[in-house]
Amino acid sequence: MKKTRVGLQLFTLREDMARDLEGTLRQVAALGYEGIEFAGYFGWQASDLVRLLQELKLTAIGGHLGIDKLGDSEAVKEEIRYMKTIGGRYLTCAHLKGAGTETEQDWQHIFATCRQAAASMHEEGIVFTYHNHAIEFERRIGSECVFDVLMASSDPRHIQIELDVCWVQYAGQDPIGYIRNYAGRLPLLHLKDYSVDAQGQAQTLELGTGLVSISEVIGAACESGVEWLVVEQDRCQKPPLDSVANSMAWLKRHAQILFA
Repeated sequence: MKKTRVGLQLFTLREDMARDLEGTLRQVAALGYEGIEFAGYFGWQASDLVRLLQELKLTAIGGHLGIDKLGDSEAVKEEIRYMKTIGGRYLTCAHLKGAGTETEQDWQHIFATCRQAAASMHEEGIVFTYHNHAIEFERRIGSECVFDVLMASSDPRHIQIELDVCWVQYAGQDPIGYIRNYAGRLPLLHLKDYSVDAQGQAQTLELGTGLVSISEVIGAACESGVEWLVVEQDRCQKPPLDSVANSMAWLKRHAQILFA
């Protein structure tokens, strides 16, 4: 079984990336992250970006797209071309902004959009993954949550999973159970911690400071063949580069198996 590696979702550093992509990636590499997952390219040409990644010895894990872009076949083709140029393997449905999510018909439209985009990616050697939030576990079709319906009704060769354990747990589900249930279809996992504020809203935190049993998640992920643990913090209470440094330091103290 391949060693599970540690990456960073660059949405965490979106403001730093917008100001200085090269300088930010240099700092990420210096912290010890092996791979990066993109949330935009900030005007960089793929040919220039791949040279920087090679210099820094950073692996392009993949990139995040919204459901709106996934519904645009020309946009999907361009994302595939860019990802192949920078050496990435995964393109992910990252959010459902702009899509209806109230009815079964809404969700079937989302599923169809994902399947069509995933088929195009599969033909080009890119793997489509679906990134969850809480809503996929809160909404149901019949007796099943929509996340499980999507996976049961899709070809696992085409649609795989990027499981965000924070949102699984926030929705009242067991992230460890989901990791084990979908072993073999789960190449990417978002490693994210959180607390709940007085209004009942999730507040994302540095690893090891919240409600998620991060050590148990890492153990289950490694046992289940997850390729990449991707650190993400949607909103940081400190400067984001400090937060991702603190999360990496926590991993080096508490998850030495990842660095052996």
